[in-house]
Amino acid sequence: MIKETLGTGRRKTAVSAVRLRKGTGIIDINGRLLEEYFPLQIQRNEVLAPLIKFANPAHYDIIIRVKGGGLEGQAIATRLGITRALVEENENLRADLKALGYLTRDPRKREREKYGRAGARKRFQFSKR
Repeated sequence: MIKETLGTGRRKTAVSAVRLRKGTGIIDINGRLLEEYFPLQIQRNEVLAPLIKFANPAHYDIIIRVKGGGLEGQAIATRLGITRALVEENENLRADLKALGYLTRDPRKREREKYGRAGARKRFQFSKR
């Protein structure tokens, strides 16, 4: 049986479930390759940052299921999921990953629209007459 470590990452409304196992470097995101799913190099770097810093990405197969939000939120949620899976596998990495901010869940969410307003805070144009 193959030993897997699991990690869940969230950002805004994006949720990413990551399964990390020893392998040959295959990264599968919702049935697609990393390069197909995240077309921008900056997004791919964001996702792989914890692996590049503390482990060799070629030594792991990663299966990622992600839904909700946009691509940027999904990338950051996936980074958190990978980081949590790495920490579960090797507890010694926790302090270094925390120092880089990879273990911090970004709590910011979109504020809801209020009634009688044009958005969350914007008002409709005031008319004196």
